[in-house]
Formats: sequence, C-alpha cells, structure tokens
Amino acid sequence: MADDYQFSTRIVRDTVRVDPETGAANVPVYLSSTFHQRDFDHFGKYDYTRSGNPTRDALENAIADLEGGVRGFAFASGMAAISTAFLLLSAGDHAVVPKNVYGGTFRILTEVLGRLGIDHTFVDTTRLDEVRSAIRPNTKVIYVETPSNPTLKVSDIRAIAKIAKVHRCYTFVDNTFMTPVFQRPLQLGADLVLHSATKFISGHSDVIAGLAVAGNKELADKLYFLQNALGAVLGVQDSWLLLRGLKTLDVRIKKSAASALKIASFFSDRPEVKKVFYPGLPGHPGSKIQKQQAMSGGAVLSFELENEEAAHTFVNHVSLPIFAVSLGAVESILSYPPKMSHAELSEAERIKAGIGSGLLRLSVGLEDADDLIKDFTRGLTAINEKKQETVTSVN
Repeated sequence: MADDYQFSTRIVRDTVRVDPETGAANVPVYLSSTFHQRDFDHFGKYDYTRSGNPTRDALENAIADLEGGVRGFAFASGMAAISTAFLLLSAGDHAVVPKNVYGGTFRILTEVLGRLGIDHTFVDTTRLDEVRSAIRPNTKVIYVETPSNPTLKVSDIRAIAKIAKVHRCYTFVDNTFMTPVFQRPLQLGADLVLHSATKFISGHSDVIAGLAVAGNKELADKLYFLQNALGAVLGVQDSWLLLRGLKTLDVRIKKSAASALKIASFFSDRPEVKKVFYPGLPGHPGSKIQKQQAMSGGAVLSFELENEEAAHTFVNHVSLPIFAVSLGAVESILSYPPKMSHAELSEAERIKAGIGSGLLRLSVGLEDADDLIKDFTRGLTAINEKKQETVTSVN
C-alpha cells in the first residue's frame, strides 16, 4: 500500500518515525559511538557507529526509498560520497567524465585518482557520440552531472545508461540539482545516484553531507564495504539535521523552482544579459530531454553578463541574495563560478567548459520572486550607470 502513496506523502512517512517506547515523533539522536552486545557469540545489528547507527540508518533508508534504490549511504560531505564511489574502481580502470564537471570532482580525478592508476577522459556528455568514442575496454564508469554545474547542460541519462550497459560499465549520476523530487536516475537506468546533500536536501546552510543510493545489491555491498573501511561517514547530529531538512524538501524546491523559471524569463528579456542558462526555458538546447527525464528545470540558473567587471558591479548592487559558495538553501545564493566552484580549472579549461568571465550562478531560495526581480533590476541598472559613467569620463 505504501507504494501507492504520492511522493509528498512518502517523504513525510520516510522521515517521521514514531519511537515505539516513548511515542516520540522524531527519530532519536543516538549519540553513542559503541553499543552493548547482549550475547557473547552473536552481536546485534549495531556495534560501532562508523559501521552503523540507528539515526544514520533512518536517513539512509529514507533517501534509498525516495530515489527508488536498494540501499542508501550517508557521508561526511558530497565529495566524500563522490570519492568513495570512484574508489569502486581499481588501478588500470578508466572513467568517462563530463568536461564541465564540478571543480571538486575535477580535483579528485586529476590530482588523486590519477596517482592511483585510475584514468579518465573528459567529454561533452550531452553528445552521445563523444561518450561512445571515449569508451575503452577498461572503462568501468560513465559519470554524469545533469543539469551540469554551472552551465546547466542536460545529458540524456536513459541513453547514456543504455550505452554503459552495452559496454558493461556503471552509470553514476550526480543528482544534486534535481533531487528525487524532480529526477530519479535509477528509474532511467543509472546504477548509482550521488548527492551533495549540503545543498537542497539539507536546505538550510547548516550541514555538510553527502548521500549515495545504489540501484542493486551487488553495488550496494561494495559501496558499504568502502564506506565502512574508509570511515567518511556522516555524524549522528548531522544525520538528524539532514532528516529534518528532508521533511520539507518537496515544498521548498518546488517553490524555488517556480521562482527560478520566472527569474530566468526576466533575465532573458534584459539586454545586459548575454545568455541565460536554465533548462526550464523553451530555448534551452536541453529543454526537450529535461522534460522527458525530469519534472522541472530546477531551482538553479546561471546568467552571463558582459565581463567580470559587470558581474562585480551586479553583485555589489544587489541585497537579497547572499554572495557565497554552495546552493540549495532557503536563502537565495549568488556565486561567481570562475573564482568559486570552478576555481580549480585553468582559464583555458573554464573557457572550454563555457564558463565565461561574466558568468554568475543563482540558486533561488524562498524569497518572493518579484522582490528578487526588483533587486536584480537594481543590479542591472547599476551596470548601465557605470558604463555610462565610463563613456562620459572618456569623452
């Protein structure tokens, strides 16, 4: 019967557990590193919190159900989840990875995994011919971010998963931007879903966390071995906070996404904006695939101004969003990818990835969309005023 419930009902049922002894409506915070064993020869389910904890279990079970997987895993950060997933590979293995992959993932691939003998090829994963051409006999993983950060490029998860299966390799999908509210990669054929749960799943800029969900038991067993062996597990208090954030994910991200579409349309009509990156707009090159595999364009968009100076002026003249790294919070967050999320990339690499010097990324929060638009109008007006001042001073 539970399978018949709508997602908004399931997200509450998965995160609210009534304690059988006390009737408490919230999962208890089990602040215990170790657990008493009642039988000398047969240990109970829990023995040491690195290996398992009831609070973390509740979170892991919830995300597994919402993503439609067999088992969930909670890590100390999004990068801990991604790094552990890549360590499923061995020396001599190869991965196919997006050209515009998140900077932290780029760093792990180029500066850590390479030293361990794990090779990679960067491709445009929106082009299936490039994906096919990059596959080698030793390819074990095709890694996908969709929509990508920060240019919101859309890759066809179902098509890539089919290619991977033909070549007997895994498909890993970073689902941070969409969350299971809008996109469920396992249903599209992916093998593993990853999240920087710091973002929308937490939603309150107060937790650093990563999540992973395996689509089959064999992969789940391998990932659990690594999670336990490496020990980069999410702490109990943060697991509880993430459960709390997960309870309101459905309503939060839907409101933010509705505002994002309105704001993206606003930027599209402004002459100061060279380009808007948002897969919910009809003119976006990936909008058709986005509609097929996701239920929304999401709550993140990017827009490109003339240059770095224009971006600097805009940021200094808006007041509602905070200017910071990260995304997915109740407050709107404005960031400058060339010097923040993708600072690890060289200028040439950023240009190849389509990250121009005037690019700003906006994670839309829960503020009123019209108030945000008024604020952004002030920022764009300041760009025009500064440009006019420059022209006047030259003349």
